[in-house]
Amino acid sequence: MKPKHILVVSQYFYPESFRINDMGCEWVKRGYKVTVLTGIPNYPEGKFYKGYSWFKKRKEQYCGVDIIRIPLTPRGKGSLGMIFNYFSFLVSGFFWKVFTKVKADLVFTFEVSPMTQALIGVWYAKKHKIPNYLYVQDLWPENVEIVTGITAPIVIKPISRMVNYIYKNCDKIFATSPSFVNEIKKRVFDNKDKVLYWPQYAEEFYRPMAKETVDEIPNDNRFKVAFTGNIGFAQGLDVIIKTAKHFSEHHIKDVCFVIIGDGRNKANLLHEISENSLQDYFIMIDQQPPQRIPILLSACDVAFVSFMNNPLFSNTIPAKLQSYLACGMPIIAAATGETERIISDSASGVCSPIGDGVALAENIIFLKNQASLNEYSLNARAYFLENFEKTKLLDEMDVYFNID
Repeated sequence: MKPKHILVVSQYFYPESFRINDMGCEWVKRGYKVTVLTGIPNYPEGKFYKGYSWFKKRKEQYCGVDIIRIPLTPRGKGSLGMIFNYFSFLVSGFFWKVFTKVKADLVFTFEVSPMTQALIGVWYAKKHKIPNYLYVQDLWPENVEIVTGITAPIVIKPISRMVNYIYKNCDKIFATSPSFVNEIKKRVFDNKDKVLYWPQYAEEFYRPMAKETVDEIPNDNRFKVAFTGNIGFAQGLDVIIKTAKHFSEHHIKDVCFVIIGDGRNKANLLHEISENSLQDYFIMIDQQPPQRIPILLSACDVAFVSFMNNPLFSNTIPAKLQSYLACGMPIIAAATGETERIISDSASGVCSPIGDGVALAENIIFLKNQASLNEYSLNARAYFLENFEKTKLLDEMDVYFNID
């Protein structure tokens, strides 16, 4: 029997670090033919990766996945650059859909912002009369309002109509949290049962590791709080500036934040650290290959997750949460909603209100004074295996892929 051919539409793919990279590789291992339609890698730095351009490396293979890269403009550092980035991928995708000879059996769109990329999946699936699946990581138009600050109906209403059109033309819509399922169902009027909860998993290399010394993190007696991933405005990292100032004012010197990653807000974060003379409370590490994150986490005591104060993020389960749980890291958070629920249900750590630097400081001191963090670690790993284990979730997706 001929293996099914999956067309993955994802504006981001290897060498950019997104979970769809691993999903594509696993589908190849499971016998599917996989083609990924993606852009020229430029996330999160905002400029094309070395060796890539509008004319170089437009077709590649990655662990058996065929990669087709369509032109886009790099996102740069400002909102205008990001808008051009989003729409250039959409325009390129429209023309690709018209002229491509790729014949797939189903479409799977991996939707982190922008939602506009899902239109390419809709158009292709309609043209070839094949099933169209959508995996929603970011809710639109809510995410647009947060990132751009635009709330004008003249902008938001057309985006809202676009989202409704996309949802209407999907056979299955998978969402990363139960709250996302509920929100999406409000926009689905014909068959609400097609909206399903399918959480993100963490790759196998995310696992507990014995503590070890790494070059970037001094092996001193400071209690180390690790944050990994995108340093954007949505992450609400201003709270750790408030917390560090609280520690400084109270002459607490045996705590520090280990920030691993890059993003649009990193320069601002560095400025705030310098402006407030808080350098002793921060270790800044550039973006790392995902496979190295567990090693860096092993040199820290707890892992941190936070959001800016917006109702959208109470519905979000951030991908880093699964990674932290998989590594058996005690978790400290400045978050509400789904993240707070998981931390509570898993008994893997503590949570403070969004933006409350003093409450976060108190929770850090609370964990620092625990005789042992081992119970939190064991609980985190056990919860991961029960709820976010990779093989179990991919087996479930196989069932949907093979519904005729």
